[in-house]
Amino acid sequence: MTFSDIFKSSFLENVDAISPLDMVLALVLAFGVGLFIFLIYKKTYSGVMYSSSFGVTLVALTMITTLVILAVTSNVVLSLGMVGALSIVRFRTAIKEPLDIAFLFWAIAAGIVLAAGMIPLAVFGSVLIGIILLLFANRKDMSNPYIVVLSCEGHDSEKQALAFLKDTTKKCTVKSKTARKGEVELNLEVRLKNDDTDFVNALSELPGVHSAVLVSYNGDYMG
Repeated sequence: MTFSDIFKSSFLENVDAISPLDMVLALVLAFGVGLFIFLIYKKTYSGVMYSSSFGVTLVALTMITTLVILAVTSNVVLSLGMVGALSIVRFRTAIKEPLDIAFLFWAIAAGIVLAAGMIPLAVFGSVLIGIILLLFANRKDMSNPYIVVLSCEGHDSEKQALAFLKDTTKKCTVKSKTARKGEVELNLEVRLKNDDTDFVNALSELPGVHSAVLVSYNGDYMG
C-alpha cells in the first residue's frame, strides 16, 4: 500500500457528487416551501394550545428531508445504508391534533419532491394544498354537537325539560342518566338551530330544574 492509497477515500470522492448550486437552490426552496407550510399551519390551527415549536419543526423537517433525499439520489449505495440507518429512528411524541399529521406528511412530501428536482410540482402542489386547508380547516359547522348537563328534581321536571330542549334545538339525544333520591342528572347531546345559546338560560329557569350546563364537544375533548 502506497502513501497515496492511504489518503485515497471514497468519502472525498463524494464531495463533488452534488454541485453547490443544486444544494443552495434546493435548500432555499425547501425553506420557502416550509415557511409557507408554517404560515398555513398558523392560520388554520384551531386546537386548544398553539405550539410555535411545532411550526418551526415543519420548516426544519422540509429542509432536512430535502437534504436526505439529495444525498440518496446522488449515490445508490448510500441510499441503501440510509434506509437501514433511518429504520432505527423511533418517534415517541404524541400527535394531539389529527390535522397535525397532514402537515407533517406535507412537509416530508414537499422535501422529497423538491430534492427530486420537481420544483413546479412542489410549488403548485403546496399552494393548492394550502388553499384547500384555508377553505375547509377553519370552516365553522353549526351542526357541531354540544353536551347539556341537566340537574332536575324528578320525573315531571325531567319530562318538561326534555320537551323544552326538543323544541329549541335541532336534535336532542339522551346520552346518560343518573337518578338519586330527589334528583335526576342527565347528559344530553344537542344540535343547535343557530349560534344562540340563550336557551340554556331559559332551561335553568324551568320549575324543578336545579342547573343546566352547556359544554362544547368536538369529538376529541370536552371543555
